[in-house]
Amino acid sequence: MNLSGPFVRRPIATTLLAVALALFGILAFRLLPVAPLPEIDFPTILVQGQLPGADPTTVATSVTTPLERQFGHIAGLAQMTSVSSRGQTQITLQFDLSRNIDGAARDVQAAINAAKTNLSPNMDGSPTYRKVNPADSPILVISLTSDTATPAQLYDAASTVLQQKLMQTTGVGNVVVGGAALPAVRVELNPERVSHYGISLEQIRSTIGNANVDLPKGSMSASGQNYSIGANDMLYSPADYGRLIVRQNNGNIVRVSDLGYVRQDVEKLENYGLSNGKPAVLLVLYKQPGANVIDAVDNVKAELPALEAAILSTIKLAISVDRTKTIRGSLLDVEITLLVSIVLVTAVTFAFFRSWRATLIPAIVVPLSLLGTFGVMYFLGYSLNNLSLMALTISTGFVVDDAIVVVENIMRHLERGKNPVEAALAGAQEVGFTVFSISVSLIAVFVPLLFMGGLMGRLLREFSVSLSVAIVMSMLISLTVTPMLTSIFLRGGQQAGKGDDHHESGFSRLYGTSLRWVIRHPLLMGGVTVLVFVLNLWLFTVVPKGFFPEEDTGLLLGTLQASQSISWHEMQHQFQMVNKAVQENPNVAFVGGFVGANALNNALLFVTLKPLGERRATADQVIAQVRRRLADTPGTQLYLQSLQDLAAGGRQSAAQYQYTLTADDQATLDQWVPKLVAQMHKMPALADINTDQQDKSMQVGIDVDRDSAARMGVSFKDIDEALYDAFGERQVSAIYGSANQYHVVMEVAPEYWTSTSVLKDIYVPASPALATSGASTTAAGGQP
Repeated sequence: MNLSGPFVRRPIATTLLAVALALFGILAFRLLPVAPLPEIDFPTILVQGQLPGADPTTVATSVTTPLERQFGHIAGLAQMTSVSSRGQTQITLQFDLSRNIDGAARDVQAAINAAKTNLSPNMDGSPTYRKVNPADSPILVISLTSDTATPAQLYDAASTVLQQKLMQTTGVGNVVVGGAALPAVRVELNPERVSHYGISLEQIRSTIGNANVDLPKGSMSASGQNYSIGANDMLYSPADYGRLIVRQNNGNIVRVSDLGYVRQDVEKLENYGLSNGKPAVLLVLYKQPGANVIDAVDNVKAELPALEAAILSTIKLAISVDRTKTIRGSLLDVEITLLVSIVLVTAVTFAFFRSWRATLIPAIVVPLSLLGTFGVMYFLGYSLNNLSLMALTISTGFVVDDAIVVVENIMRHLERGKNPVEAALAGAQEVGFTVFSISVSLIAVFVPLLFMGGLMGRLLREFSVSLSVAIVMSMLISLTVTPMLTSIFLRGGQQAGKGDDHHESGFSRLYGTSLRWVIRHPLLMGGVTVLVFVLNLWLFTVVPKGFFPEEDTGLLLGTLQASQSISWHEMQHQFQMVNKAVQENPNVAFVGGFVGANALNNALLFVTLKPLGERRATADQVIAQVRRRLADTPGTQLYLQSLQDLAAGGRQSAAQYQYTLTADDQATLDQWVPKLVAQMHKMPALADINTDQQDKSMQVGIDVDRDSAARMGVSFKDIDEALYDAFGERQVSAIYGSANQYHVVMEVAPEYWTSTSVLKDIYVPASPALATSGASTTAAGGQP
């Protein structure tokens, strides 16, 4: 049986099949998603919870631990890590590769609902989750700047309008807003006045909460008409809150404004953002696991004009960091390389065939095989990425081999006097099994890659499958389309290189001379073979090794880390200084970031380098330059790393590599982490060594005499509530707007934070019901 026979005898039908395959391949090429690497994301979900004013220990015990107990019951959970910082917790849940992320998200929501009864009642809303890996690099950073709008207005536009719409965009997994906070009415109290009037902070909080409500009021019917009942129960302006009466006695009225001042500002003062040295609010966008980064960015860019029209005209939006620029550039380079490889293969074929008719056949077959591969890749759900395109580039050499074997054998029959059709049938039949066996042996090389598990298996699967499909396509086309083309293009009695005997004899003489010399010196050639083998073994041991080649994407991510006892104003000053130093580097096009999103002593920086043609240094060289520039900066350390396409794990880090140390108790970790870090500092191969252990901050301890507190009727709950009211930026009431909810924040005025002696002025009233008989009910204060 001759597989090529039906195709050779029906050239029109075969041509139509080939054209259909080419058209489908072109369509598939346009529809294939674009990505830097194959889809290797682990299903990852980030859970966040807010407990304003709480220290990390309180957050860990009252928020993180109850959630983790419930998350531990979820099937397919591979890794769970958490970070508890001041006022918030972040729990990262990484699932097995086989787990569907949507199903995992439903289980996470069920676990959050089950944990609610054990969570702190003071939480700012219920914990939320996002289908995003915090270890991923941001795909976009959008800056909001204005010459007239306040930081609160910038943040309100970013959080209320932009963040909500961008979260609905296909491919976007999470949008982080940094640089400020939502607008709020701030009630900032003078503790001396509060104590002088004998008013407790809880009394002020209760007054504000009772005066600002938004409850259902029903409706009524009168005179045959129905009326809904409304009331001025909501307060909106700072002046309204300042006029609230806290206490009145014998005509003496004490208002909120008498105890401090009320002003319009932000919920949290310790937030600050910059964009190229200008105050800004930043939107940091992350893609969803499994989403295509190019499509996600294109979807966001399509939405931006409408979003910009929906906010204040004085606010300007600018894309400061675009992850896709280098991705598009690198893929374009690989595509050009693929085209160049096709041209080179065709040119080399012509150099040896020296016949344009014979060369035209591989020139058609090679692109046709690649186009057919694009169609299969589309059905498999693959993408155009650096590895899949590299596989196709490599496959051009394998693909052309099949065509050359078939064409040469058919040409042999033509030279013996057969007509083109007979030569095509006989030549294809003779080498059919040979082409099949060559293809199978090539595919067998890549079979082990298909059975690899874990991250490397996912990374190399598209490469191996794409290359294998190209080889199969080449085999099928070489046994069908190639014989048909030879029967049309080649003529009886035609021989490659006829009329060019000089070149033919030249090639033959050169090959014959070298072959004879090699055969006459077997010992020498055997020694050379052994020497080459030994040399390769030595090179294998000395060549640097790594998990994946480091890329220069033109984007840097920085973490500014300061002393854990640094004040807010000093941290803000250091952040501005570091931003200016990075911006002065001639290779930097943009630098921005924000401080206050997580810990007070940490800030995030996003750096965009100029295009490669415009800068004189690589990303690593720029990092080294900035490191030397900031080497003498006291109290702070900037850790910069080049953003990479491949990110493993589920934890944010200030360095390229992570080493996780675990123990059964915190005391063991506290003992060994500093020792390990100290030893790492002695290793010359390592730089920018840091740890996320944050246990060196200063703390004020309050030692309460429980017996005295009991005699006075003061409970520990009363003391904690008073301290929370004074120093926790406590949200004491909510203002319900048409598009968002804003808060009334109460605390001691910032100017009284400068000394721990302010604790003496915190008034905690006695409870007569709890006081011991005969005990006086006086103020109970705490001593640091």
